[in-house]
Amino acid sequence: MTALRRTRIALDPDAAPFAIRAERASDVVAREALLDACFGENRHLRTCQRLRDGRAPAEGLALSAVRQGRLQGRLVGTLRLWHVSAGGVRALMLGPLAVDPSCRELGVGAALMRHALAAAKARGHGAVVLLGDAPYYARFGFSGLKTGELSLPGPFERDRLLGLELREGALDGAWGMIAPAGAPVSPTKARRAKVLRSVLHAA
Repeated sequence: MTALRRTRIALDPDAAPFAIRAERASDVVAREALLDACFGENRHLRTCQRLRDGRAPAEGLALSAVRQGRLQGRLVGTLRLWHVSAGGVRALMLGPLAVDPSCRELGVGAALMRHALAAAKARGHGAVVLLGDAPYYARFGFSGLKTGELSLPGPFERDRLLGLELREGALDGAWGMIAPAGAPVSPTKARRAKVLRSVLHAA
């Protein structure tokens, strides 16, 4: 477990202009600014946010992509996975995945996806669900084959609810509402996050 958290990336730093590592507390401001830039300041009103509010990401599955070279250390991508109950089946909810617009041709998003899914499988998780564009996520094995009987706690487009089994049969029988199942964040952290969002949106 510890080795997974400390491992940086499966990319050759001489061949890639970015590195993937575990998210750090120092990433929070840059991460929130990146998410606002990619999804807008009203992103907290989205349906999937209801599965993340007040919850901590799954252990070892909050990742940051940072630039190498001259711009070393600048955060250019973020991806987090969260514990959910997919109609009574234990699973992870993936997202949000965000990449700095200036770096979208570098393969940052794909690298974050592959690293996250490999780490989730190594940690023994059986399935991942997400709400996203099927043509993009199909390359990672996601489809709607086993999510047709699942719902989200708010409006969503049925063809965007996708799933991936990391263990064969992990989504068999998944039916009903997807609900949050992760550990709640401490009240102190929740207050800090709320203050941070207010500051960023006022800037």
